[in-house]
Amino acid sequence: MKTVKRALLSVSDKTGLVGLARFLAGRGVEIVSTGGTAAELVKNGLAVVEVSSYTGSPEMLDGRVKTLHPKVHAGILHRRSLPDHVAQMEARGWTGIDLVAVSLYPFESVVARPGTSFEEAVENIDIGGPCLLRASAKNHRDVVVLCDPGDYQGVMDELEKTGDVSRERRLELARKVYARTSEYDRAIADYLAKRA
Repeated sequence: MKTVKRALLSVSDKTGLVGLARFLAGRGVEIVSTGGTAAELVKNGLAVVEVSSYTGSPEMLDGRVKTLHPKVHAGILHRRSLPDHVAQMEARGWTGIDLVAVSLYPFESVVARPGTSFEEAVENIDIGGPCLLRASAKNHRDVVVLCDPGDYQGVMDELEKTGDVSRERRLELARKVYARTSEYDRAIADYLAKRA
């Protein structure tokens, strides 16, 4: 049976975050996190491994580069059923990331505000978040992916009841990711088209 041993939480929308993290921590899950998400969890008494400590690489470029690291993406993308993938991870001393919860920078709401500058809009284009979501959704058989706080409770209930998340739920969560990243990219493309 699959189990969640490590989770990566990086959310701009903090709705339900502490409850999810407390639930995971109560199950012995190691929580890796970034920036404001990590600060919120620490403020609420939760133990967190900063992603820079996890990767051994500091955040760079005013936070533009945090999770774009081979250890993070290999941890998400390696297929646990393929001996070669497992061997490559073991050769580097890397282990998996089994659950990823990401909500993207609020690009749509930022550009909807009157007076938002082009520079502010560009800085609210999320890069690492969509990469994490898409990688997790691609490998949804091995990674539970959450892009909507409305899905946290269902996943927690299923983990509590069965110790795993069903293939059907994993597939639906992956579908939601691609719908969300598509919608997000469309909003960015539409905004840039208006500025062109």
